[in-house]
Amino acid sequence: MNAQPRLLLRDDPGRSVPLDPRTPLSIGRDPASGLCLGQAQGVSRHHALVRLSRTRAGQWLLCDLGSANGTYLEGARLRDCRPLSDGDEIRLGLKGPVLQFRSSGSAPPEALPSAGRRAAPAVAQPVAGQLDFAGRSLPLDRIRSAYVGSRRRHPQAFSWWLLLCLGGLLLLPFPWLFWSLQLGALAGWILLGSRWEHLLEVTLQDGLAYRHRFDSLETALAHRNGIRKAMGPSPAAGRRP
Repeated sequence: MNAQPRLLLRDDPGRSVPLDPRTPLSIGRDPASGLCLGQAQGVSRHHALVRLSRTRAGQWLLCDLGSANGTYLEGARLRDCRPLSDGDEIRLGLKGPVLQFRSSGSAPPEALPSAGRRAAPAVAQPVAGQLDFAGRSLPLDRIRSAYVGSRRRHPQAFSWWLLLCLGGLLLLPFPWLFWSLQLGALAGWILLGSRWEHLLEVTLQDGLAYRHRFDSLETALAHRNGIRKAMGPSPAAGRRP
């Protein structure tokens, strides 16, 4: 396995570009781009940039360069620079080409840690063209994509905190009760608002989507990478009519 980080074109995995820590990789239709996609639909002249973080060692970042059709990382449109994880998919525009990020020294996706497998029994290793996912057996050749998205486990925590703070105003004549309630509400908001969950979503060719929740982002990403590897290096190209 090549130890150097690289970007590869999902529909043409034989075409890949190594990433140099000293030089950011520009992506676009401009012939001077490090990755030139001159004939690709929806790609701007100067579309995106992949560079090494200046503050976190070894962390690669994806940045949009004000492209007309946007840059999407794992289905979410970029508004600024975002960190890349091994196996992440980058789409240039809504219908543009898809790139995959491969980091250096990453473990093979099928080599999931045993702890990760115990934590997520609903996602089994693909066997004989089938994937056991969330209690269903899904044919691998029908899977279109696998993504991981993160969200707050208690998104309404801020509303609860605000209601308690407003209700606490009734206790102003009793400062010991007022401040106790305010401190309790603040502690609850911090505790609940800091909890996240990570959803692995598998979408089929017909648009049906199935999800499974993980507490650990690393476990979710490991399972996602395992599914993508089982789908093959170029699932989209292999399923064209």
